[in-house]
Amino acid sequence: MAAYAALLSLRHIIEQIQHHPRPPISLDQNQVQSLTDNLNFLQKFLEHGYPCVGSSREAIDVFESRIADAAHAAEDIIETWVVDQILAESTAQASKTETWVCDQILGGSRKTKNTRMQDHLCRILSTFCGAGSSRSPSTRQNVVAGLDVVEKISSVDLYRDLDKVIQDMGLIKKDVMEIKESNIGIEDHLHMNPSSLAGAASSRSPLTTKQETMVGFDELLIEVMDKLTGQQSNLRIIPIVGMGGIGKTTLARNSYAKPLIVHHFDVRAWVTISQHYNVQDILIEILLCVSKYESREILSGKSEGELSERVHKSLWGRRYLIVMDDIWSIEVWDRVQIFFPDNGQGSRVMITTRLSNVVFQLIGSHGLVMDFLNEYKSWELLRKSIFEKKEDCPFELEEIGKKIAKNCKGLPLSIVVIGGLLAKSKPTREYWEYISENLNSIVHLEENERCLKVLHLSYNHLPVHLKPCFLYMGVFPEDKNIRVSWLVKVWVCEGFLKSISGKSLEAAAREYLEDLCDRNLILVHQRGLNGGIKFCKIHDLVRELCLREAEKEKFIYVRRPHDLNIPQGIINTRRRISIHQSASEKEYLPQARHALECMPLARSLIVGRQGVLPSLNYFRLLRVLNAVDKYLNDHVFSLEAVFQLVNSRFIAITSDRDQNADFPSSINLLWNLQTLIVKERDAFAPSEIWKMTQLRHVQFNQLEMPDPPLDGKDEYVLGNLRTLSRIRNFKCGEEVVKRIPNINKLQISYHEQFDGCSSYCLDNLVRLHKLESFGCFFFTWNRPNRDDVLRNFILPNSLKKLTLHRTNLYWEDMKTKIGLLPNLQVLKLKANSFVGTEWETVEGQFCNLKFLQICDCSDLERWTTESAHFPRLEQLDLRHLDRLEEIPSDIGEIPTLQSIRVQYCSKTAVISARRILDEQEEFDNVGLRVRVVARNIKHFESLASPNFQVGVIWMN
Repeated sequence: MAAYAALLSLRHIIEQIQHHPRPPISLDQNQVQSLTDNLNFLQKFLEHGYPCVGSSREAIDVFESRIADAAHAAEDIIETWVVDQILAESTAQASKTETWVCDQILGGSRKTKNTRMQDHLCRILSTFCGAGSSRSPSTRQNVVAGLDVVEKISSVDLYRDLDKVIQDMGLIKKDVMEIKESNIGIEDHLHMNPSSLAGAASSRSPLTTKQETMVGFDELLIEVMDKLTGQQSNLRIIPIVGMGGIGKTTLARNSYAKPLIVHHFDVRAWVTISQHYNVQDILIEILLCVSKYESREILSGKSEGELSERVHKSLWGRRYLIVMDDIWSIEVWDRVQIFFPDNGQGSRVMITTRLSNVVFQLIGSHGLVMDFLNEYKSWELLRKSIFEKKEDCPFELEEIGKKIAKNCKGLPLSIVVIGGLLAKSKPTREYWEYISENLNSIVHLEENERCLKVLHLSYNHLPVHLKPCFLYMGVFPEDKNIRVSWLVKVWVCEGFLKSISGKSLEAAAREYLEDLCDRNLILVHQRGLNGGIKFCKIHDLVRELCLREAEKEKFIYVRRPHDLNIPQGIINTRRRISIHQSASEKEYLPQARHALECMPLARSLIVGRQGVLPSLNYFRLLRVLNAVDKYLNDHVFSLEAVFQLVNSRFIAITSDRDQNADFPSSINLLWNLQTLIVKERDAFAPSEIWKMTQLRHVQFNQLEMPDPPLDGKDEYVLGNLRTLSRIRNFKCGEEVVKRIPNINKLQISYHEQFDGCSSYCLDNLVRLHKLESFGCFFFTWNRPNRDDVLRNFILPNSLKKLTLHRTNLYWEDMKTKIGLLPNLQVLKLKANSFVGTEWETVEGQFCNLKFLQICDCSDLERWTTESAHFPRLEQLDLRHLDRLEEIPSDIGEIPTLQSIRVQYCSKTAVISARRILDEQEEFDNVGLRVRVVARNIKHFESLASPNFQVGVIWMN
């Protein structure tokens, strides 16, 4: 929610100013204490919900809006003064004070639009310079002296402005305390299901309801039936898990109503739990299902103890099936499981839930996971939802019908809603094409937005600290595979993460993402070799939920395609703006660009649309500039302009290669910069970069960094720095190692004349004890000396990922330099990193290696190894090995091996890969996959099979 995010953001700002080694402004400590006390109180209030009753959702929204407005007001005051102070001091230090002062007074500069500052400067000129003499050379000293007065006056105004906000927060705090004491005024709507305020089990047995159409889950249905009727005599729990609308309840109902199940169990009961449950009502529903002689009126008058005893007696000695639909927490199971006797009759309890962690707590595994339907099954479900028989669908509608089904992205709920709409209309191609072109808006409106209501329950159930993370996912375009390392960086810089004791903000962000995935709101697209999420994505319908909630809570503005104008209310309130590419929108760009020029409070700008971004001068308070996108190849930025965004925390841009390669020294003005990503640019950093203590991640095409200053002054340690990529001609001297003690990822490259590893102090790499990912690339015309590399190229045992390019080591050197690294999981050997015709491995090395890539090691002909030499290898990737005679057959015997990829290698190597696959399939190892890319696929078409894919382009 916006209020909670605003409180956390303000807290982070205060902490950064308090703990920064060179804060741009000073805050009064009494005010800091007052702000912190108010923040703590309001944060706990939002975290624990609203325990009082009597108010509407609208009243709650107004109350939260007051909290957000107060936090934003404090944020605006502090950050405006920060920007003004930094730019003012910078200009004065550059010996341009007089020009700057006059520019401010005359309105000739956009560096500050602070009218108070202009008034102060006017008084300074009249006091120190005399009327009409402001541009006299003799006035420079007086003007500089006058800036001290400006700072003192500014501090008074800062104190006064913050004091007003503190008073406003105090009034909000007072109102909260009065509400709590009187127990009236605010209702617990944040964590309540609006459709089930009674908090009771809400459904009777589905025996009396129409059985829903189920398509595409036949195998799961068979698996459920097997588990229900299995020979195990003990009580078993059968969980079904998946996102809202995926078909969990439909699957449960279809199995529940099968004649085989009806006859197999003596009694059956169905109860829907929902987010707020009542144990007494659950017991009543069970009794009503298992006994036709019970009445709700009589049962409602009995205590929970009496009801639990009757349930236990009714189930004892009988084979029973209990379905608990829509469970949201493990607590409900802990409350009711004692009522279900394990009497050795083969009874079962079937549970449906959206929360994977609930299933894991119940049975210690993932249960039955429901996934999206493929295109074929989606069409089958849509067709059956419209027509009773296959032949009822007109032939001319099949193509457009399949397109509609495909665009539902495999979510059964969405398909059924559209199917119901089409079933009620005349089947004409014109109407179906209209549905296809307007699918998203129709799904959102049909049946009173049934789809979004189902998914909204998941959002309501989120703890408050996860809601900002979830809503932020709406800034990404549809169908985008989101790189998690990038997402984590942005979340941290946005300032809405709640820290976890003893963990970095990055670690907290990854935990929050895992939690959202466990709740089946965010989808895991790809996991890395360490098991962490590498790419994630979001279903279109869930993204729509993000956008609607974010818009309602004024959290983010995402411009929809063809939005001609941005409403004035959004211009004045939104702090996060996202605009992405859309086809045929050129005519809308001027309006969009003009609207952006009118958003002075914007803190985040995510742009994926070429030509839409106006001058950066309009965004003085910007924290996040994310303008790296495949559609922005021609949209380049001047580093000089970007480095005027002194409030920035995250900058990701494409810069002009033709510009001066030197960094402007103004980089030092970015006092709080955490992430700097610059594409398509080689650059030279000034020494001031060593003073940027907040830096976490620096990524360039090529960046040359100077040695740290050795004058004994300004010895800053970049303790937050985790990533340096790619650093050109990196000198890893003692001073450098001392300044980057926590570096986690380092990529370095050497060009032109290479003077040897000892000259660049590469033996100091071993002192980087937290280094996990390291890449070393030589692009020099002279080869590195092997003896020099062996003697001085020493790697730390902490390494998990290693990439080498043109190190020119011998294969036998692998035993001493790399094979013994205990934590190494990923090894990428690029062009001529190792030379020689034969590689023979030995046992006891590569203990944890999971991914091995050998690319452009053109000398390699023979590779001798055994399966025990790579005990945990999962993926083998071979590229451009023209002389390799074969892949060792023992590779196929590695029990963990999942895939072999062969790209542009010798014909005999490809044939050996086919032989390895055949041998493994003979031993029923059907999990191995081989993918081949060749210049002439005709040579290998005869080898193709479902597990042996052949193509002309590389398949990731």
